[in-house]
Amino acid sequence: MLTSKISKVGKVVVCGAKGVGKTTILEQLIYGNINIESEIHSTIEDTYVASVDTGKGSRDTLRIYDTAGLQGNVQLPRHYLSYPDAFILVYDPSDPSSLDILGGIKSDIEKFKDKKEIFVIVIANMRSRQTRSASSSPINSTHLQQQQLLGNDAIESNLTRANNWCARERIKHYTVNAMERASLYEPFVQLASRLYPTATKSSFPQLRQLTQKTSKVDNS
Repeated sequence: MLTSKISKVGKVVVCGAKGVGKTTILEQLIYGNINIESEIHSTIEDTYVASVDTGKGSRDTLRIYDTAGLQGNVQLPRHYLSYPDAFILVYDPSDPSSLDILGGIKSDIEKFKDKKEIFVIVIANMRSRQTRSASSSPINSTHLQQQQLLGNDAIESNLTRANNWCARERIKHYTVNAMERASLYEPFVQLASRLYPTATKSSFPQLRQLTQKTSKVDNS
């Protein structure tokens, strides 16, 4: 809504293994200009600003920091662990090693959060991929179908493993497709809602009046 008042700025770091689609997710979410043919270069560091309508009558602003992908034993740089209000951990369900990396990131977040409440969510990026067969022969077609079935089984196994881990860690797990912009809204809207919950008002006005009268008596 044009009349919505913009308020608050939450700092969010997006991190994960190299090549899992972190930048693609952010570019699609904010600009909606990504398709299967888009060329995305490796990110060193970048910042995005998103204005999120959480349905509360105001828009919450997220300053989102896109980070370089991690490989092997490389850890998330320490300076990313000190200032964020939330982390988004991204992995590719077809790559089990990208899920394994998230465990180390989560441990570092817990270690360096310095008693500050930090929100963490996990996103499984089911990226659309086009597979082109070198030949249309029935033999190659059958082989391709077998590979796809094996790949689907591996993805389901990794998703189950991720769901179990997130349940133990008590963090939210979302499945999205970076090629489908609408699938990206829920994680970010829910994160903004958790960062900035709606202030609740007492449903007992008589109790407030009684408290005010008691305070006046005590002060007299």
